[in-house]
Amino acid sequence: MKPASRMAYLSPHFFATLNARLAVLQSEGRDIIRLDEGSPDLPPAQHIIDTLVRVATRPDTHSYQPHRGPKALRAAWAGWYKIQFGVELDPETEITPLLGSKEGIFHLSQALLDPNDLVLVPDPGYVTYTRGALFAGAQVQTFPLLPELGYLPDLEAISVELLSRAKILWLNYPNNPTAATATLEFFERSVGLARQYGFLLCHDAAYIRINFDGYRCPSLLQVDGAKEVAVEFNTLSKSHNMAGWRTGALLGNPQVVRTLFTLKTNADSSHFLPIFEASISALNGDQSWLEERNDVYRQRRDAVLAGLKKLGLAVNKPDASLYVWTPVPGGWTSESFAVAALEGAGVSLTPGTVFGPGGEGFLRLSITAPLERLQQAMQRLNDWLG
Repeated sequence: MKPASRMAYLSPHFFATLNARLAVLQSEGRDIIRLDEGSPDLPPAQHIIDTLVRVATRPDTHSYQPHRGPKALRAAWAGWYKIQFGVELDPETEITPLLGSKEGIFHLSQALLDPNDLVLVPDPGYVTYTRGALFAGAQVQTFPLLPELGYLPDLEAISVELLSRAKILWLNYPNNPTAATATLEFFERSVGLARQYGFLLCHDAAYIRINFDGYRCPSLLQVDGAKEVAVEFNTLSKSHNMAGWRTGALLGNPQVVRTLFTLKTNADSSHFLPIFEASISALNGDQSWLEERNDVYRQRRDAVLAGLKKLGLAVNKPDASLYVWTPVPGGWTSESFAVAALEGAGVSLTPGTVFGPGGEGFLRLSITAPLERLQQAMQRLNDWLG
C-alpha cells in the first residue's frame, strides 16, 4: 500500500531510532547513561498518585469522558494560572484539555492551516512545530535563535513580507533545546507584533515551572491583550513529573481553543477520568513540593556544568528547564560527537541538529537522571576524551 504523499514530511522521531540502538547496546551488557530525553525520572507528589488510585478503583470511572474534561479540571487550570501568573482565564471558553501538549501542538496545525499558509518556527526548535505544519501542507520559514542574543529571536530582523504572510509564529520559553528564558518585555513585543501583522502567536510553555536560583518564568498570557492574538500550551508532563500521564491544556484565544476542540472531537475520545481527577489534584493541591523538586534539578544542573567545565567547554548556566545546552569539543560535529560518546563512553546525548540546522555545534544534555549517574557520566566523558 502506498502511503499518503504527506507522510513524506514525517520520519521516525530521533528518540524512536535512538531507543532501538540503545536496546541493542543494552542487550550486549553495556551500561548506558541516558542524558538524551527530557523525561522526568522522579514521581509526582504522593497526593496525585493517591487520587489516581482512589478514582481508578471506583466502578463508575471507566467510561468515555467529555472532550472538555470535567468542569473542575478547567477550573483548576484557571485557578493555577491565576495563582502562578495573575492571569484570568474563562474555564468555559479559554481552556481545553489535551492529551499532553505534543498532541495539541501537532493537531493545532491541522486545525488552523491551509495548504501554502506560512508558519514561522525557531531554529533550533522543537521538531513538532515544523512537522505539524508541513503535514498540513503549509510552508515553513525558520528564524534563528542565536547565542549572542540569548537565544531570543530578533523579531525586528524578520522581514515585513514574512510577517505579513505568516499565519502562526511559534515561541517556546523556557526553551527546548537551549534552556534560554524570555522576559515579559520580550513577550510584550511579540504580542505587539502579532497584533500589528495579524498572525497567531503560539507559545509552548512546557517547562515554565522548572526554575532555579529564585528565578520565576513569566507566562505570555500575562501580557495585556495577549488572548486576542495568542494561545499558550501547558502540560503537567514536566511541571509535575507526569510525562507518561499525557495531560495538558491549550489556553488563551477563545476562537482557537474552540477550533482545536472541534478537531479533537473527531480525532480522539478524551481521556481516562482518574487521570483527569489526578490532574485536578496536581493543580489544586500543595505546590511546595515543586520547589524541593526544582532544587534536586538545580544540584544536577550544577554537577553537569562542573563536568563540562572540566572538559574546557564554555556553557551558560540555565535559569530554567531540564536541559544544559553545550558546545561540542573542537573537531567534532554534533552528531559525530553524540555517536562517539555513546559508543566510547556509554553516555547518550542529543545532537543539536535534531532541533534544526541552527543546532549544529551543540549538544543537549538532560538532567533527568540521578545526581550520581550524572556525575558518573561527566567522569566517563572526561576519561574518554583523555
